[in-house]
Amino acid sequence: MILNYIWIGFLIIAIVVAFVTTFVSGNGEVLDAVMSSMFVSAKQGFEISLGLTGVLALWLGIMKIGERGGATGFISRITAPFFCKIFPEIPKNHPALGSMFMNFAVNFLGIDNAATPLGLKATKELQELNTEKSRPSKAMMMFLVLNTAGITLIPMTVITYQAQFGAKNPTDIFIPTLLATTIGFLSALIIVAICEKINILHKNVIITLIVLIVVLSSLIWAFSSMNSKQMQFYSMLITNTLIFGIIILFIFAGIRKKINLYDAFIEGAKDGFKVAVGIIPFLIAILVSVGMFRASGAMDYLLFGLEKFFASVGINTDFVGAIPTALMKPLSGSGARGLMFDAMQTYGVDSFVSKVACTIQGSTDTTFYILALYFGSVGITKTGKALLYGLFADLVGIVAAISLAYVFFH
Repeated sequence: MILNYIWIGFLIIAIVVAFVTTFVSGNGEVLDAVMSSMFVSAKQGFEISLGLTGVLALWLGIMKIGERGGATGFISRITAPFFCKIFPEIPKNHPALGSMFMNFAVNFLGIDNAATPLGLKATKELQELNTEKSRPSKAMMMFLVLNTAGITLIPMTVITYQAQFGAKNPTDIFIPTLLATTIGFLSALIIVAICEKINILHKNVIITLIVLIVVLSSLIWAFSSMNSKQMQFYSMLITNTLIFGIIILFIFAGIRKKINLYDAFIEGAKDGFKVAVGIIPFLIAILVSVGMFRASGAMDYLLFGLEKFFASVGINTDFVGAIPTALMKPLSGSGARGLMFDAMQTYGVDSFVSKVACTIQGSTDTTFYILALYFGSVGITKTGKALLYGLFADLVGIVAAISLAYVFFH
């Protein structure tokens, strides 16, 4: 219901602003831009889904081998002490636990291509436990929100963009980004636990979170002394080792169980194709509304109002140039990336605004996209409070990113 109102709101505001601007200015360029964005965004939604088809087929095929070989069951047993506490609805040793763990692990390393199929598989398995198929369960909401606020070890993509634009120290956003995304992740966990009455004050949860904080602190210490080339090398090494390690583990597990690996892969790949086709309408709906809102100029009016508001209450407005990236990030990953590029070009890659925009880009995820992708893949039409939880986690992550940028760069 909430997503329905937001979707309609974007469309109505975009159309009204476009027509008002057209009549006031006597120029039809804005109206043409909104109309054009509607068709371009629809095409983009289809192309994204089409692009996911190969990756989904590959990874769901590999996951099917792991499932039949018993590897995912093994992972489920290992992760059960932690996940069964924050996902109390999930039975112990259920396959969803293994899929979720692997999704979080590859998200942690910033492997988007691998994380999406694993997340979609986990959502499908969670939907099987869901008693009300049109609404997300508590476990599904927790999983989605933790995904939107997921911790990313190294924002390698943003670091690469900084290097391409000629930044003096492309890796300088590493520490503030990791801190901001960690704060967002913990806030997401806490808000869902409180609102959905999930008791996370268990020994296993607390110990796991302490270990996570220690590991992150160690990684910050280790990577902060590296230059961009060293960071890129070790990031690539860790990432590729994990990916190949998973594939080899699943294959050996399948050989040990004497299953037909080829048939298992084909069966999983077919499921991947079905999922990719199923999410097309949901992605098109979200991307069209966001594209029209941006093309109408409504985003520009919103930014102008925010700048006036912050100035009126005495808040330093040096960060306002990065607000477009912050507002666009929950809506569109590609849109936020484009606005980050715009900040780099307009203010300079080493400017404060650019650093804020880069930190935000690396600290939060695209809530609307993930919600449409994951929930749409299993036919959930009523998002419940999941969207609000995700946007709250985004807000915390964005505020943390801005605050840490002031500490590190201002």
